[in-house]
Parts: sequence; C-alpha cells; structure tokens
Amino acid sequence: MSVPPAVGLCAACVHQQVVRTTRGSVFSLCRRSREDPAYPRYPRLPVLRCPGFEPRERD
Repeated sequence: MSVPPAVGLCAACVHQQVVRTTRGSVFSLCRRSREDPAYPRYPRLPVLRCPGFEPRERD
C-alpha cells in the first residue's frame, strides 16, 4: 500500500497501518498503541523519531 513520505518514519515501519475512510481521508495508525499506551494510536505526522520504530522488509 502506498503511503506518502510526509508521514516520516511511519511510512517504513512494520507497526504502521494505513486507514482510509469512505470520505477519502487517510490516517496512519500505529499498531504498537494496541499493546503499549505510550504510543499514540494516530501519531502527529511527520514522525521523525520513535523508539518503537522497526523497519519494514523491502519487497
């Protein structure tokens, strides 16, 4: 799924999930927030530093 680079680290993180609404809005959901309340569900973008960042494997 294509994500604009304006989201910062989230675009390359395994914990990111892109959420698209029926009205056309796009949000970046941090799945780490489900396990750890220290991570915001929808972080302010762009995320430039994140202790939970784990790079996604490239295709």
